[in-house]
Amino acid sequence: MPFVPPKKKLKKSDYEAELERLQIELVKMQEWIKQEGLKVVVVFEGRDAAGKGGVIKRITEKLNPRVCRIVALAKPTERERTQWYFQRYVAHLPAEGEMVLFDRSWYNRAGVEHVMGFCSDDEYEEFLRSCPEFERMLKRSGIILLKYWFSVSDEEQEKRFMERINTPIKRWKFSPMDLESRSRWAAYSAAKDRMFAYTDTKQCPWWVVDADTKKKARINCISHLLSQIPYQDIDYPDIELPEVNKEGYIRVPEENQTFVPDLFNGD
Repeated sequence: MPFVPPKKKLKKSDYEAELERLQIELVKMQEWIKQEGLKVVVVFEGRDAAGKGGVIKRITEKLNPRVCRIVALAKPTERERTQWYFQRYVAHLPAEGEMVLFDRSWYNRAGVEHVMGFCSDDEYEEFLRSCPEFERMLKRSGIILLKYWFSVSDEEQEKRFMERINTPIKRWKFSPMDLESRSRWAAYSAAKDRMFAYTDTKQCPWWVVDADTKKKARINCISHLLSQIPYQDIDYPDIELPEVNKEGYIRVPEENQTFVPDLFNGD
């Protein structure tokens, strides 16, 4: 067998520097989307604990929530179950000058709903037939659609699940559905393969992110996202702050105000 060199570990300092650079570019992209009236949809799918939420957080944490928003829908209501399947997702699509990040999406039907028996076989088969056309409709309407699948190994997923179980601030992330995903690994794998066979199209391809290393996955995914949306720097006008006009204002004495207790000494 040919020698395969070990993967280099990403240094924390290098990761933070590159993430900061990419987040500056994301702000530029955001301003271009707003100025040009673009409509952008980014779908994030993958195994439980694959790191989708961490990437979404790094994308959005420096952006304007009025331009870039996250859609993470709960299970459908009784009324929504009677609607056309795509209907509740359509309601969250972007208007001009907006970018929407779907933290899981209409692909729930091809994954968890199918594997867990939350939909009928007919509903599942209809989804596989209609989804590619639905996405082509989005593209024809002027929406830029990107789809990312986060791939994580069995061993790494188990490690992350154990971390969630044993870490108080992460325990809320672990759900009974996570246990089911472990016991139905093969079924989820088969569902993912069939989903790709139907929906990995030339017009709307899937982009697979190797997510075994969280930091590398974040850098790689954000870099790719930026490469898929042509944007330019926005020239901001020069701004000169005027002097504060305090004429006529009488400050309320601080002893008449109630302050939050300062629990720390010093600055």
